[in-house]
Amino acid sequence: MQLYNTLTRQKEEFKPVDPSEVKLYTCGPTVYNYAHIGNLRTYVFEDILRRALEFEGYLVNHVMNITDVGHLTSDADEGEDKMAKGAKREGKTVWEIAEYYTDAFMRDMERLNLVEPHIKCKATDHIQEMIDQVKALEENGYAYVAENGNVYFDTAAFKDYGAMAQLDKQNLEAGARIEVDDNKRSPNDFALWFVTSKHGDQDMQWDSPWGRGFPGWHIECSAMSTRYLGEQFDIHCGGIDHIPVHHTNEIAQAEGATGKSPWVNTWLHGNFLVLEDDAKMAKSGENFLTLQALIDKGYDPLEYRYFILNAHYRKELRFSFDNLDAAKTALRKLKTKVAKLGDKEGTENAKYIEEFSAAVSDDLNMPQALAITWNLIDDDKVSDEDKLATIKKFDTVLGLKLDEEIHFEIPAEVQELLIERNKAREDKDWAKSDELRDKIDELGFEVHDLSGGSEVRPK
Repeated sequence: MQLYNTLTRQKEEFKPVDPSEVKLYTCGPTVYNYAHIGNLRTYVFEDILRRALEFEGYLVNHVMNITDVGHLTSDADEGEDKMAKGAKREGKTVWEIAEYYTDAFMRDMERLNLVEPHIKCKATDHIQEMIDQVKALEENGYAYVAENGNVYFDTAAFKDYGAMAQLDKQNLEAGARIEVDDNKRSPNDFALWFVTSKHGDQDMQWDSPWGRGFPGWHIECSAMSTRYLGEQFDIHCGGIDHIPVHHTNEIAQAEGATGKSPWVNTWLHGNFLVLEDDAKMAKSGENFLTLQALIDKGYDPLEYRYFILNAHYRKELRFSFDNLDAAKTALRKLKTKVAKLGDKEGTENAKYIEEFSAAVSDDLNMPQALAITWNLIDDDKVSDEDKLATIKKFDTVLGLKLDEEIHFEIPAEVQELLIERNKAREDKDWAKSDELRDKIDELGFEVHDLSGGSEVRPK
């Protein structure tokens, strides 16, 4: 299996640390608002990765975090606390906000048919693990306490800081977009533990060796992943926006605390969902679009999943309702074709299984995997029974519920034509019956004459 490793900027053969188990960590949501469909693209990509690994025979241990504390509106140490922002917006406590939007995210996961992580770990349940890692960093010379009582990571002490983001090659500094903070030795340094906050008292605070306060955002992922997956593991995923700050800081924390490198062997990052005006999806702007908004417009969440599968996870994906309509039509056509195969399963077709495996093993080439699925469904040389068995195997990766009954609306015009055609058949007016069939066909539907009458389905 070949995966593109952000750490090395090249495809590499995937080799797990322990052949008996792939250890996978995926960055989860910050639960202060609904996930937007751009966020959800990343979670679908991570779900495809998990499914593809299992398709190839790996046993996967999948851990995902829930960020319910410590994430500021900037990836760096600036901006407003997101949980406090959500609480202020809705007149609730931060704890109520966290619970509500965690539940909302779980509903979105189910709607998109995402496989449940084996462990979903909340940041607020792992404060002690974060404190322990900060203490280890302090003992190893990578952390210092500033005059304001906050604990910061000393990036100058960590020689490989910024390697994954290739900050030196880009002539950038990790701290370039961080507000000037006189408490830091360097603008690149970042907070591990806040005792003093410029926003005043926080509702979420805990006792620590440095005083009562709350963790910096980055420490949660390195602490919790180490807790559940060990000091070195296989794969860490997230969006490309995590590369320059969040994941760069995670590496520094984990390797600084344990002294082991590399902390993670393979890093995978999903690209942005962009709108037609090239603006990336963001919760703070007017382009904030939720999965529920798509449902309210009449789309099935799996139609959005199909839309996502049409682009490689490392490529920008342009969203428009025209493009989503095309995905909707394609998925309904595919499910209709699968329904026609019947319910009797034969044997998986080895040729198509091999082709599909080659596609998903080539850095999750899902557009190619979809093309192979269509080739199979239209191949007259493969029996319906074998097609069904093979399609079901493909769907363990695609996650489109292809063998489930499809529900579709029949436009009133088509219904009226069908009634008129049924009357013509009763009258044995075969010429008119054929004429009406052609009209129904032109509207995108096909007629199926059954023993008890006729029905129409989308083509």
